[in-house]
Amino acid sequence: MSSVFSRRSFLALTGGALAVPSISWDASASDEDDAQVPTLLDHILLGCNDLDRVIELVEQNVGVRPAIGGVHPGRGTRNALLSLGERRYLEIIAPDPAQSEIVHYPQLRSMSDPRLIGWAVHPPDIAAVAKQLSENKIAFKGPDDGSRKRPDGRVLTWKTINLADDHHGLLPFFIEWSADSVHPSKDAPKACSLSYFEVMSDAPDDLSAIVKRIGLDVPVQHSDKARLRALITGPKGDLGLTT
Repeated sequence: MSSVFSRRSFLALTGGALAVPSISWDASASDEDDAQVPTLLDHILLGCNDLDRVIELVEQNVGVRPAIGGVHPGRGTRNALLSLGERRYLEIIAPDPAQSEIVHYPQLRSMSDPRLIGWAVHPPDIAAVAKQLSENKIAFKGPDDGSRKRPDGRVLTWKTINLADDHHGLLPFFIEWSADSVHPSKDAPKACSLSYFEVMSDAPDDLSAIVKRIGLDVPVQHSDKARLRALITGPKGDLGLTT
């Protein structure tokens, strides 16, 4: 099955049911769309080995062209960004030809077809996340410093926590943006929204138990295989994405 599909195919696969509760932090939803997406979802990652081709694909489907975000120094990747509303965005991530080694997501070099490879949430306090994970005996790495150099030369900085086992991207990583960094959703191309986001597993009870231990309240739906699903809505149309 393709990792990029139409809204009709997406609704058929999900049974037309678009209802996903929010992450436990600030669980209230401001509107109907927010009720279908975890409240503190920060961004979703769409990976591929050809950044330009995926930029074109997204633009053709939703009618808005993602903008080049810049490179990740020392990490081997570069990206393009599309705002999906308040403090929420799509990150298209691909190898940076100027760097020889990819630190995270080394599979990008062999990914000829774009697919979701992960997602991030922005908790109110990343230090509190580290404490909770430690208390619940969940192995993790961080908080680690990260950065990205934008085309205009400005450097954005943040801190992240990555789980030792994210179950192949089904579980998120945590990100806290520095106070002097503009959140990418603010200045990335706008007019699109994230209409739906879902975590699916062939062992949903087991994964749900882990989700609760890391402090999230995200339902895990049953599926024949583990996957993420997302639906982006734009002025031209919709774009469904999966792992």
